[in-house]
Amino acid sequence: MNRPVAVITGATSGLGRITALELARRGYRIGVVARSRPKAEALLGELRSTVGEAQADVFHADLGVTSQARRVGEEIAARYPRLDVLVNNAGLHAFSQRITAEGTAEMTAVNYLGPFALTQALTHTLSASGPARIVNVASEAARQAKTISPRQDLRRTAPYTRRESMALYGRTKLMTIMWTQELARRLDPGKVTVNCCDPGFNATGLGRDLPGSALLRRVLNTLGVGDPRKGAGIIVRLATDPAFAHADGGYFSVRDAKPLECPEPGRDESVQGELWAETVALLADLTAP
Repeated sequence: MNRPVAVITGATSGLGRITALELARRGYRIGVVARSRPKAEALLGELRSTVGEAQADVFHADLGVTSQARRVGEEIAARYPRLDVLVNNAGLHAFSQRITAEGTAEMTAVNYLGPFALTQALTHTLSASGPARIVNVASEAARQAKTISPRQDLRRTAPYTRRESMALYGRTKLMTIMWTQELARRLDPGKVTVNCCDPGFNATGLGRDLPGSALLRRVLNTLGVGDPRKGAGIIVRLATDPAFAHADGGYFSVRDAKPLECPEPGRDESVQGELWAETVALLADLTAP
């Protein structure tokens, strides 16, 4: 394997699809983590038809189930002797509560717990491949979360309304930023750097549960609003640009890669450490016999 390798979640549509195509154009072998086999096969076809010498592999998993996230990470580590880039892009804005087979809130699982478990399973491979990069896709919606109580919020499964969903979605993205910064403190930056980004508003990122979202997406695309190429651009820059080779623990805006602060109430290192500890404990509980 002479090519650098990039693994991307949520690559079958939206920002992830554009990121996969761009990294393939830059010579990366692409590992696609996907739940839908037909969508994954369609992406492989597109990669091979638009990027002549593209090399790509598909790994099937539902990142909303942490055991599957961990298992697919182990499969990826077994397949690739080296891993240069991991992009945790898969995300979900659910407008009502859904509970996974493991008993967690689906939105929390897809947006945070699954990526955490996947990254844990790939940390050794990334470190052994250094210099490697992890890019986590967060959101400015993190500012909607006015509080964070890691133990309670990770386990929160109460029903919620469409109006209440924004703050809960924002909290999962706040967790992503907090985790990024805590993970950066725990990894050797000479081997692996980890950063996250706000990709801005993207029409493809509209919650698929929202009534009329498909029509609204078409209208916005026609008007040129929410162009996902901009959001994918910051992801690709963090994954490949030499200017970010030594950036670590950062949170960057789609607007000229401006550095952003982690929103309160998740900014303090102590609460970030608490989130880490509670996440590890919850994941252990989910795998306990």
